[in-house]
Amino acid sequence: MIRCTMPVIVEGKYDKITLSGLIDGTIIETGGFGVFRNPELVEMLRVLARKTGIIILTDSDAAGFKIRNYIRSAVRDGKIINVYIPDIYGKERRKTAPSKEGKLGVEGLRPEILEEAFRKAGIGVTQTERPDPIQKSDFFFWGLSGTPNAAERRLVVQKKLGFPERMSANTLLGAVNVLYTRGEFLEQLAAIFPEDHIEEED
Repeated sequence: MIRCTMPVIVEGKYDKITLSGLIDGTIIETGGFGVFRNPELVEMLRVLARKTGIIILTDSDAAGFKIRNYIRSAVRDGKIINVYIPDIYGKERRKTAPSKEGKLGVEGLRPEILEEAFRKAGIGVTQTERPDPIQKSDFFFWGLSGTPNAAERRLVVQKKLGFPERMSANTLLGAVNVLYTRGEFLEQLAAIFPEDHIEEED
């Protein structure tokens, strides 16, 4: 079990059922797009974010990111931790057909995959302050932002590291800083792009 002192926000009841066997803590469902029409729920999320912080866990498809971004924009002055699930294609057992994008949602993922997603967000592990965090300038130097093929390179990195494809450069930067030291991330990049011979700046 993963002990969460911050409530976990998910899209629907089946996500909540799946997480209930993995999370020791509060799980709140948005009712999918229902959160757009539920000002009381949004206000509750604002209060929780200010008092305890919240964890957002949505599907990795366009709908999931729309809900995630809506909550992030509505909760501006609280603490938010984003947990991202990888892009895994398939169909949930209860459904007769795959989703529009063909990706498994939270409810369809194995516990170990969800546990890894929480670990990547720094939940359930002991974190220490990074003495030399990865910066936006590093992403530019390594061709992950500000260059013509930066988006394509980031997509390769995201897939190799098990992150969803719908991540901005800033979101990816935050995620890798939770999971890797600068040296560890450089090792990952060197393995992903061996032809680049990626090294630190002098």
